[in-house]
Parts: sequence; C-alpha cells; structure tokens
Amino acid sequence: MQADNKILDDLARVAGGALGAFSSLREEAEGQVRAQLERILSRMDVVSREEFDAVRAIAAKAREEQEALAERLAALEAQLAALTGVAPTGDKDTGTQDAGTQDTADTGSADGSAGGDAP
Repeated sequence: MQADNKILDDLARVAGGALGAFSSLREEAEGQVRAQLERILSRMDVVSREEFDAVRAIAAKAREEQEALAERLAALEAQLAALTGVAPTGDKDTGTQDAGTQDTADTGSADGSAGGDAP
C-alpha cells in the first residue's frame, strides 16, 4: 500500500511539473506571437485605437459645427429674403462669382456686337 502511494505521489509530481512547463511554454509562445504581430503592424503603418478615436471625435465635432453653420446660413438667407422680398433659391451652391471675374461665354462687347471678327 505504501508503494502505491509513493507511485501516485511521483505521478502527481511529474504531472504538476509537466503542467508548469506547458504553462510557461504557452506564455512564451504568446509573447512571441504578440511581438511578431507588433512588428507586422508597425510596418503596415496602422494607427492605434487612441489615435483613431481622437480623429473620430474631431470629425464628429466638425460635422456638428458644419450642421450648425448650415442651419445658421439657412436662417440668415430666410431673414435676408424677408427683408428684400426675394424668395431664397434653396440651392446649396449660390453660383456667385468673385468680384474680379466675369463670365464671358454669352456676353457681347460694350458696343453690342457679338465680338470676334464682324463682317
């Protein structure tokens, strides 16, 4: 009976040692895989989660500001239309030009001619 206990104790000790060895082997393998993935990701120039969240917050804030400005512009256009009696166009693009530019595609010269060589 004493011999059976000694064998069982030895087997338990061997099994415990094997589990410890496998545990340390698993931790080492995880460390190697993690290091390899970090090297691959650094070469791919992937942004970190923190950087992504920061840019996402900036984009959300810019979107909110853009929507607020669009509402403000619509209110100002409505106010201007009420003051001048002209209905707002409702277009996003007003089609305005710079003061220094002039559309010459369909305008004639100052004397009324169509321009170019007149017969």
